Amino acid sequence: MRTVAVQTGADERGGGMPAGGKPTVHSRRLGHALKSLRLAARLDQEHAAEAVACSAAKISRIESGAVSARVGDVRMLLDLYGVESAEERRRLETLARNSNKRGWWLDFEFQAPSMERLGDYLSLETDATYIRTWQPVFIPGLLQTPEYTRALTDANPEALAAGAADAIVAVRQERRRIFEKSGAWFAAVIWEPALTSPMPSSVAHRAQLAHLMEMAEQPRKTIQVLPHGEWAAARVSPAFVALSYANEAAPDVIVQDTMINSVILDGQEDMAGYMHAFDALRSAALTPAQSIAFIKKILNSIAGEKEET
Repeated sequence: MRTVAVQTGADERGGGMPAGGKPTVHSRRLGHALKSLRLAARLDQEHAAEAVACSAAKISRIESGAVSARVGDVRMLLDLYGVESAEERRRLETLARNSNKRGWWLDFEFQAPSMERLGDYLSLETDATYIRTWQPVFIPGLLQTPEYTRALTDANPEALAAGAADAIVAVRQERRRIFEKSGAWFAAVIWEPALTSPMPSSVAHRAQLAHLMEMAEQPRKTIQVLPHGEWAAARVSPAFVALSYANEAAPDVIVQDTMINSVILDGQEDMAGYMHAFDALRSAALTPAQSIAFIKKILNSIAGEKEET
């Protein structure tokens, strides 16, 4: 297990520091992949350094993510490591190109502390080809309407400066837009209380449920409701998001939120445990078709409520 951390490092010929002068998720993922390939090829850092005409110290910094690798260097390393898969080579070259890429969320004028902590996760989410999430308390972020996000923001115990709520809602909606445009596969299991708990506005509540139904009928989107009575299944894990890349079904990363940051898990034992939990949740949940009908039933139950003025 590891938490999102900040490191620094100097560069020599080529490459350069990742954007912002600190490791990015892209540079860390690239470095981890290159190190794994080098070890699989049974080569040491001196061999890699010789191939790209640099020092072993620079290879170490590339593998830690402290220095971003140039695309040309990545190609030479992949040749050295015997990587022939065109898809794998494209994936790693893309990571190299994106290591210095400015995150889209940094274009928003207001940067609340919570938004800064979100940056690493947004990098992971933006590149994912398959997203799975278990949410026992909230509607998953990628499925939230602006009104629902606003309600959560207004209830946030963290003191937010003027304009913070608007920025957070804007970032969340940009996440939705990027996600829906990406064509990534998505599967969510949501516990019933997250759907039935009253919201400050019944209009916003109905709109959120209607949006869930609409998303559940979209290609590559699966939403399942875990009934309230399935308590044993609901306690298998706190909320988490599993992210996969390069069209692989197996997750590469598990992300969980804490009060102060996002915890990123990338060990194989971590993956197995969380996927076992997700499979258990999906098995205990209503089928996708039953879930749509269930959400519709909840929506209809609040349709006649009078909106407070």
